[in-house]
Formats: sequence, structure tokens, C-alpha cells
Amino acid sequence: MRTIGAMMAGGLGVGLGLASAVPAAAQQARQVHYDLSFPDAAHHRAQIVATFRGVPAGPLRVQMARSSPGRYALHEFGKNVFAVTARDGAGRPLPLLRNDPYGWSVAGHDGTVVVSYTVFGNRGDGTYAQIDTRHAHLNPPATLMWATGFDAAPVRVRIVSPDSGWTIATQLPAVAGQPNTFAAPDLQYLMDSPIEIARQDVREWPVGEGKQRYTIRLAVHHDGSAAEVDRLAAQVKQLIPQHRKLFGEWPRFDHGSYTFLADYTPQISGDGMEHRNSTVVSTPTPLDGTNAGQLGTISHEFFHAWNVERLRPRELEPFDFTRANATPSLWFAEGVTNYYGPLMLRRAGLTDVDGWAKATAGALNTVLFSPARRNGGPQEMSLRAPFADAATSIDPVAPDVFLSYYPYGQVVALALDLSIRQRFPARSLDDVMRYLWQTYGRTERPYTPDDLRRGVATVTGDAAFADAFFAASVSGSALPDFAPLLAQAGLVLRAAAPQHGWIGAGGVVAAPAGVMLAAAPLPGSPLDAAGLDAGDRIVAVNGVAVTDPAGWSGALERLTPGATVTIRFVRQGGEQQRSVRALADPRLEIVRVEATGGTLSGKQRAFRAKWIDG
Repeated sequence: MRTIGAMMAGGLGVGLGLASAVPAAAQQARQVHYDLSFPDAAHHRAQIVATFRGVPAGPLRVQMARSSPGRYALHEFGKNVFAVTARDGAGRPLPLLRNDPYGWSVAGHDGTVVVSYTVFGNRGDGTYAQIDTRHAHLNPPATLMWATGFDAAPVRVRIVSPDSGWTIATQLPAVAGQPNTFAAPDLQYLMDSPIEIARQDVREWPVGEGKQRYTIRLAVHHDGSAAEVDRLAAQVKQLIPQHRKLFGEWPRFDHGSYTFLADYTPQISGDGMEHRNSTVVSTPTPLDGTNAGQLGTISHEFFHAWNVERLRPRELEPFDFTRANATPSLWFAEGVTNYYGPLMLRRAGLTDVDGWAKATAGALNTVLFSPARRNGGPQEMSLRAPFADAATSIDPVAPDVFLSYYPYGQVVALALDLSIRQRFPARSLDDVMRYLWQTYGRTERPYTPDDLRRGVATVTGDAAFADAFFAASVSGSALPDFAPLLAQAGLVLRAAAPQHGWIGAGGVVAAPAGVMLAAAPLPGSPLDAAGLDAGDRIVAVNGVAVTDPAGWSGALERLTPGATVTIRFVRQGGEQQRSVRALADPRLEIVRVEATGGTLSGKQRAFRAKWIDG
């Protein structure tokens, strides 16, 4: 089995804060070894043997993580672990004491504890594990037990693949002389290092200059041809220099490389998950030449190599695997990244202005029409992440509670960038990002929310501007008028379909003899005022039966402003009827002034070129 591993180099020394109470000599004596094998891959099972050496006297606490780097909610990875046994260094069985759902206590050992267990994994994304006869897609928190007091202990991971033709892709450096074995300096780095084991097409190329020279690696697990991977690699080569141009330098990649773990297979789930020197990017759709979906995720996640992995909020690291990890700065960490991901694609020439404008208008509509915005600004929504970040409860969440910090932060970044460019023509959000990178990112000095505000003040030279913007649009939920801001670049903000009737309906799902509203109508909309709600089953519009989602969509498409429609629906077994008067569709679009028949001025052309074209 061939190995795709990083070059051996110095690692990170970040622990969980427990090691400081333990003498250095004792820490050095502690070691952790993992042996991973897949004897029952067909049923999504991996066999793990975790060996802890240098265990001090007394019981050893071993447990599965409850959270994962890059995620902000509880995921309870222990739920997929079973058949747990323990023995000592001589092979004698040891008793396991289970007092809580998350781990075990092992007593009576001889300084070595060997824990064996089976883990089930069949969700392939950046958070969980997926094991089958085609690959092993492993996120360490979902796969590997860890022990209290061993957070600073060096780690070895040995992998036995079920197929000799599979390769291993990971940011973990390979251990010289030990085939298929990888090293981590501590628990933090281990848990931040996903592993893909499969038949993969790999492309590598150098970047950097002077002493900063690195290898970019694209490892693709897919069903297509080598030529499709070549096209994707060429697009990534075209894209990522724009990220470097923005920040002025490449990050200092540990072990000299950065790896894209790309999974484009039918059983995978769409996702992107950043890590210090790698990222998981996955979609169930195949490469198609344009690779639009894949490139959007790649651009977003690679931006994280600067923003989040090194330019990071103080609250996020070191990561605590026993609780949800949250910060009020996710609007910046994720939302600003969401702003720059598409912008990097545009500046690289991989999308056109119209495509960028359409995507940006989508985010703007999401934010402007969200009822949650009246109940919290971007910082508040950042702190609500544990309630929404791929770990939602089974009970319904009110639409007034949460607006994703991804589009929210993206729209705030758009407002901040254009406001800076309007007020301070020689400055932009690009300059703020470079300042923050130089001050906090390249030095890896975590920032606070106030540091972001002070950064804007420093770059613009206007503390009053920074204070006012953050008070209104970061702590608060106000947003500026985007029309004059976009007009600077010759972009027109207008109603997308003013001739179309609108009642505020969200999505529907098929239901017996009708369709069911999958979400509550937009608060304040005609459908909301009429009293309809999520779960109502629509059976007829204007006396015409609605039998499927297409019928409902067709009825909505025929609406005109001012028209009144009669909707018959079933709620809790009883049939009801309401009359609803449609409004003009309030949703917005962003279009080039040239497309409206107007003229792009020289000043607007120069502004657009400097901003969107980079």
C-alpha cells in the first residue's frame, strides 16, 4: 500500500491545558499508539486498538470526543463505539468501569493499558467516519479514543488497509522506516488530522518562494477519469494564488505541505472541513469539467488556512473535546470566509461577474428576509452555533431564533468592504485582512472581538467609523443601504421579479393527497398573516387540487401582485380555508448596470476591476 504523507518536521505543541500539572519527564514517558484495521468494512466497521504507555498509578480515564475541530456543537461520537475491552502490558484482561455515556475507567494496570473496540461509521463528511468496501474516510474524533492526562503525549497511528491498492492521504507526517505509520505531536494535532484511505488520484505541485516553499497536494477519491482530476488540479492551481495575493504570503504549513482530501463519490455527503494543513472537501456529485460545486468548497476551505487555522478567535483553541466550542466571532471566522471564497473564484477568472452577483444576491436575500435578524446580530448568532451546527435537536426551532453566521457574516463583510471603499478610497477589507494576518495570524496570537474592531480602526485611521459599524452591524443587527454601495461598482440592486406575486411560502414536501409546508411562512408575509404554518397540508388552491410539489409551484408561479387566492389545507385532521392576497415579490437581485441598458462609467469600471476582479 502506497502512502501519501507529509514530510517529517517539527509539530505543534498545543495541549488541552492538562499537561501543565504533570512533570515534563512523566509526559515524555507517556506514549499513545493506535492500530487501525478494517476486517468488516462491508458493514461499516473498523477495529481500533489504542495503547497507552507510561500510565501513572490509579485508574485511567479513556473516552470518545464529544466535539470536533471546525464544528461548534456536540456530536457524541461515543454512540458508535462498542465491543470495548482492555488489557495490561502483559496481556491480562482489565476491568472496565462505565459511569457515564462518554468513556470508561480502567484500573489495575501495570503502566500500560491496551483498549480494543469496534467503531461503526457510515456518514462520509468532515465530521464523522465512513467505512465501506471503497474507502475509509476517518475524522479522528469520530474514530479514536483518547485518555485523560495524555493530551501532550506523542502519538503513532498505524493503518492496515483491506486493499493493497489503496493509498493514505493525511496531513499527519509519515514515520520513517515504519510503513503506513504516521505521527502526531499531541492530541490536538491528531484530532485535527483527517485521514482518507482509498484508491486515489493524486496531483502535487510546488508553491512559494525563498524559504517559504511548500507542496500543494490534491488527493481525489472519485469514479471518473484521470483527465477530470487534471482539469480540477489546473483550476485549483489557478485559484489559490489569489488567496496568497490577498494575505501577502503563504501560511507556514507544517511538514512543508497542504493536502486537499477530496471525495467525490455517490455515498459521500456534501461538506467542507478545514484543518491546519489539510481540508476535507466532498460532494456526492462527480467532476464535470466546470466543477462549480467542488471549487466553491475548495476556495472557502483553503481561505481557512489563514482565517481560522492561524488567524483564529481566542475561544476556539486549544480545543476542548468534552464540550461544544463556540465563539462570538464566527461571523468573522466563517462569514468573512464565505464572502471571500466566491470572491477568490471571481478574481481568479473561474466565475464571471453575473455568477458572483447571483450568488451574492442569494446570501443578501437570506439575511434581509430572515426573522431571526430582529432578535440578534452576527455576534449573537455566532454564539447560537451549538444549537444549529449539524447537531440540531429533534424539536422544531423557531425561525426567529437562528440566522446562519455564514450568510450573515458574508453580508456584513460585503457591507464593511464597500463602506470602507466608499469612505476611504485607498483602503478596503483586503487591507484589514492583511493587517489582522500580520498582527494575529502569522504570529498565531488569538484575537478577541474587540481586536477585530480595533483592526478596522487602525487600517482606516477612523476609530469612530469602526466603532459605529461594529455597534450597528456586528453587535447589533442593522445593515446599510446596499444600493448606493453596489452602485460604486456599476451594480444595480433591484427587485428580482416585481411583476410576480408573492405570499411568503417556503419549501414543501410531498404528502398524501397534497403537499406539506416544510417551513413556516416568512413572518409578516401574506401566508403568515393568514395563519398558515409549517406542517399544514395544502390540498387545493382556488378550488384546484394540489397533488404534488409541482402543482403547488405552478400555482405560485401564476400569482400576480394584488391577486387573491383561496387556499384549502388540513391541520391536525381538520380541513380549513383561507384567502390570501399576494404582494409584489420583494426578493432582490444584483445585476450589472450594462445589463439594464445603462452605461458603466469609467470610475465604476475602475472600482469594479479593483474590487471584484482583484
